[in-house]
Amino acid sequence: MLTRRHIRVKVMQCIYALIQSKDDSLVKQEKFLRMSIENMYVLYLLILSLLAELHRMAEKHVGHASKKYVATEEDNYPDREKFTKNRLLLQIANNASLKNELSKRKLNNWYLNEEYIKILYKEIVASDIYKEYMTNAKDSYENDRDVIIQLFKEIIAPNEKIYEYFEDDKLTWVDDFPIVNTYLVKRLKKATENSGDKFFLPALLKDAQDMDYANDLLTKTLLNDAKWEKEIEGKTPNWDNDRIAEIDSIILKMAICELLNFPSIPEKVTLNEYLEIAKEYSTPKSSIFINGVLDKLAKEYKTEGRLQKIGRGLQ
Repeated sequence: MLTRRHIRVKVMQCIYALIQSKDDSLVKQEKFLRMSIENMYVLYLLILSLLAELHRMAEKHVGHASKKYVATEEDNYPDREKFTKNRLLLQIANNASLKNELSKRKLNNWYLNEEYIKILYKEIVASDIYKEYMTNAKDSYENDRDVIIQLFKEIIAPNEKIYEYFEDDKLTWVDDFPIVNTYLVKRLKKATENSGDKFFLPALLKDAQDMDYANDLLTKTLLNDAKWEKEIEGKTPNWDNDRIAEIDSIILKMAICELLNFPSIPEKVTLNEYLEIAKEYSTPKSSIFINGVLDKLAKEYKTEGRLQKIGRGLQ
């Protein structure tokens, strides 16, 4: 689920938090990093469970509708239970593994904050996407899957109230929210009628090496801060070190650390990854500046024989 770029961003956020808090405890930062990575999976579980809660809300409304005396728009649909019978929604709502994870982690957020489910459900039912789905005669898994993905992309993911809720809950989720949403959409697109419970609950990390990489990148960047500072000196003739923005300085130091300490990661991968991070988290001018400094350093390291790379490399 988490790519190496996401891990780099997590390490960058961790180092930035350390600088802001002026807390030089490496143990605390390692713990913060682990928590930040783990919380990304918690966010994924909560967003996935939103779909299960929307299904529950739909079932509740269908039950109430059968006891009504006054007809509503819902009663004009050929099959007013069509949404509750949506095959993809049922896979998620009846997912025993998801229920177990939520229970194990005591994630009862939506039970305690049902108003958010009501807001989303109301928007969904009022949408043209929902109305078209409820009135068309198509009946296939693909059609069920497509409508849920469309509702997620156009109504659930962009919802300001949901975004604010997650932002208030954990500050690190601000950056995680778009990543998790994008990943979930990709996952749903691959879902089939035969997808089992575990399909919807992928591993957070590809393997144990990813967590080792995260910890190594954090500790080697922090413990050699003065060394990386010297590497940057002289490569920025028009910039004093204290004029370099904090986030730019962190990105540069992490990239230098990776170039010199991670022989299995190709030079090109490191340069491309940190340039993309700079584009996303810094200014356009900063990304050009960072690209120039790293390119100059990489050439220097090659000439001096300090750039030792082995194997096929990892992203």
